Amino acid sequence: MVTLHFCLLYLFLLATSGHCAAPAEEENPEFWRKLAKDALHSAINQKLNTNVAKNIVLFLGDGMGVTTITAARILKGQLQNRTGEETVLTMDTFPHVGLVKVYSVDFQIPDSAATGTAYLCGVKTNLNTVGLSAAARNGVCRSQKGREVTSILKWAKDAGKSVGIVTTTRVQHASPAAAYAHSASRKWYCDSDMPASAKKEGCTDIASQLLNNTDIDVIIGGGRKYMTPKGTLDPEYPADAKAAGMRGDGRNLISEWQQMKVGKVARYVWNRTDFDAVDPSNTDYLLALFEPGDLRFDVERDPAMDPSLPETTEKAIRILQRNPKGFFLFVEGGRIDQGHHASRASMALHETVALDTAVERALQLTSENDTLTLVTADHSHSVSFNGYPFRGNSILGKSPLFGLDMMPYTTLMYGNGPGHKIIDNKRPDIRGVDTASKDYVQQAAVPTDSETHGGEDVAVLARGPMGHLFHGVQEQSYIPHALAYAACIGPDQSHCPPPPTRSSSPVLRVSGPIILLSLLLAALLH
Repeated sequence: MVTLHFCLLYLFLLATSGHCAAPAEEENPEFWRKLAKDALHSAINQKLNTNVAKNIVLFLGDGMGVTTITAARILKGQLQNRTGEETVLTMDTFPHVGLVKVYSVDFQIPDSAATGTAYLCGVKTNLNTVGLSAAARNGVCRSQKGREVTSILKWAKDAGKSVGIVTTTRVQHASPAAAYAHSASRKWYCDSDMPASAKKEGCTDIASQLLNNTDIDVIIGGGRKYMTPKGTLDPEYPADAKAAGMRGDGRNLISEWQQMKVGKVARYVWNRTDFDAVDPSNTDYLLALFEPGDLRFDVERDPAMDPSLPETTEKAIRILQRNPKGFFLFVEGGRIDQGHHASRASMALHETVALDTAVERALQLTSENDTLTLVTADHSHSVSFNGYPFRGNSILGKSPLFGLDMMPYTTLMYGNGPGHKIIDNKRPDIRGVDTASKDYVQQAAVPTDSETHGGEDVAVLARGPMGHLFHGVQEQSYIPHALAYAACIGPDQSHCPPPPTRSSSPVLRVSGPIILLSLLLAALLH
């Protein structure tokens, strides 16, 4: 009872003193009334953009649930020396917002392969399978045949548009793989990852499909080791055996890619210097692989070696927008997910801020009149935003309230993960711990090696032509169909304006009297 009284007293003190961090203007009711009035007028004056989308840019925050968006918003503001809560992310400015349901056909909470197939191919499927319908079975090669489903990237390419993939993971990872591959296992990155039975039955690895399935104009990310023969030394880490090539079939897919592009201006790069030297105005194809596997977290990235996500996004857009028919670009902030899996909230939030900066860069390079920009997530995580922290408290800091065990806890925690630690039947005392450190592992309720995904709906935010199609609560598989409708690509184009007709010979336009005179002359001569 004493502990309960103490907590209630502490909560009262918080309530009576917590306002001190708030800007003084917020104490004036007129501040909030004007804010609401401005937002209302903006909504009233919003005109629907019903243009055909020439370009589509799809931003995917892997694991970027609503809690992650909120926490990243606060972090972005705090990195700019503000309290943070009032910060506006670039994605926050998008006028159209909806929710999508992320479950897979066989699981209540999905993975990035099943969700990637949903939001790129428009078909929900089973866990761990990529680019296949739910009739396929996880890891069973023979179940693939006849169950392949194509993505909006391919629909755009078939329509004559240029297409690209930019990711902070390996380009063979589940999310980007769903744009071009068909695989009964998301883990078949290269042939060495496949069981002998799958290879015997005719299945091919994801890296080889990157070259053979769809002609992709721009590919940027990591994954060098899946492209080269076993034992091939990595150009950046020649002494690291784990960075060496992994292919057992002896193929060098990088060399094959270069040979396939003979006659075109095609550049392969693996470092910042060569990347910066790529001139978008005269580049037809770009393959940029900056790491053997996934890229480094943004806060650990060496800017001298690897460009940032906003920079790679800009390069991709500048190359793709040369096509007068437009382009489709998929941009993934893939390491948001990996930061959460490690229960390192700082890493996940900094990755989200980097993605938002990439969104800002894309909007600067494109026009809202002809470019549909979408921001969404594939799934969330078990991260929670809790306690009663003061306004402006570090989002990576601690709640001023203690638990009933008289120990502090952080504002961000996980439902499960590697942060579950009990010492002498108590939680660790973190009063002297820097919880804002990039390496800090947040506490978790349940011990697991890797924190798991969450299953709640995720946000979809849209701006540009037909952005209003993204509304309400939809299935995740709705996304590519709405994108295709907006761009007049894919199987359903019944609503699209017909292409302009061109006659092979000039048309002679004659007036009514001339036609009448011609008919009379024809009758007399007859």
